[in-house]
Amino acid sequence: MKNFNYNSSIAKKVASLDAIMNKSEQIKLIQQIINSGILGQELLLNFLVTRCIVQKKKVKFLDGLIFEFLYFNTSDYIKTKLNYHFSFGLIELKSYLKLNYQPLQDLLISHNFQEADKLTQDYLCLLAGLDNKSNRNWLYFTDIFSFPSQDLYILDKLWRIYSRNKFGFSIQRKIWLSVNKDWEKLWNCIGWTKNGKSSRYPSEFLWNISAPDGHLPLCNQLRGVQVISALFNHHTWSQDEVF
Repeated sequence: MKNFNYNSSIAKKVASLDAIMNKSEQIKLIQQIINSGILGQELLLNFLVTRCIVQKKKVKFLDGLIFEFLYFNTSDYIKTKLNYHFSFGLIELKSYLKLNYQPLQDLLISHNFQEADKLTQDYLCLLAGLDNKSNRNWLYFTDIFSFPSQDLYILDKLWRIYSRNKFGFSIQRKIWLSVNKDWEKLWNCIGWTKNGKSSRYPSEFLWNISAPDGHLPLCNQLRGVQVISALFNHHTWSQDEVF
C-alpha cells in the first residue's frame, strides 16, 4: 500500500507539470521526479512521448526541459529509451532551402553551445546564399531580408528549446524591445559588454546554461548594429507561435 501511494504521488507530480507555468517551479518539480528513481524517470519519459509523438503537440519549453533532464540526469536504460523515441531530437527540421540542421540540433542537445554558435553563423551565411566559394563569410544587413522565415524560425526554435528558453534570436529581440531598443542596455543585459567594454571572444563569453538570457547566439558587431537590427526586424517574429 505504501508503494502504491508513493507511485501514485509521483504520477500526480508528472501530470501536474502541464498546469505549472513558472519556469523555476517546473525545473524544481522535474528534478524531484528525476531524483525519485527509475519509476519517476519512466513516467516522465512516457509523458514526453505522449505529448510529442502520440498527441503530436507543438514542442514547447516544457518538452525541452524534460528532454534535457532525461538526457543528462538518468541511467543508461532511460537514455536508451529516450534515444529510441527521439533519435534525432525533439524538433522536426523542415527547411525551405533544404538545409540539414541536424548537426546543430545534436550540438544543442549536448549543450555544446560554443560549437553550436559557430555552426549557427555558418547557417546564417548559407541563408544569405554564401557558401565556401564565396568571397566573404560575413553578413550585410541587406542579406537578412532574403532569409526564409521557415529557416530562421527553425534556428531560433532549436536554440530556445534546448536552452530552457534562454537563448535565441527571439529571446534577444524581446530583451531589446524591453529596453526600448537601446543597444547599449541590450549588450549589458545579455552579457556582451562588461564595464562598458565589449567582451572578448571567446574567453569572456559564457558557453553554458548559466549565461544570461539572450547571451547566445552571438552576432558580430564590428560593422555596427545594422545586421542584428535587420534580424530583429525580420517578419518572422510577427508569428505568434514564435513566443
